[in-house]
Amino acid sequence: MKKIEAIIRKSKFTEVKEALQNVEVNFFSYWDVTGVGNEKEGHVYRGINYSTSEIQRRYLSIVVNEEFVQKTIDAIINSAATDKVGDGKIFVLPVEEAYRIRTGEKGGQSLN
Repeated sequence: MKKIEAIIRKSKFTEVKEALQNVEVNFFSYWDVTGVGNEKEGHVYRGINYSTSEIQRRYLSIVVNEEFVQKTIDAIINSAATDKVGDGKIFVLPVEEAYRIRTGEKGGQSLN
């Protein structure tokens, strides 16, 4: 099992959620987060300078069995990309064990 953590633009969340559902990843958690990015310049919109060093993003936490890892990553990349700075990051971490609280199932079975 792997844990996939993704930080994406909030504006792309609906597209990412639909892309994940299309590859049968139907359960994940998410949070609204603020991060500090590499971009140091602000953007001017209607004459007002906005700082882009602190960025509003959505953080997704997804645990999947091994056979879903690549298609989950591909779904996120294909649906979240805008080809602009600040599209986000994906991290993949090992998961030692998972349990379903209701039934006590463990391992990959608990993710179904």
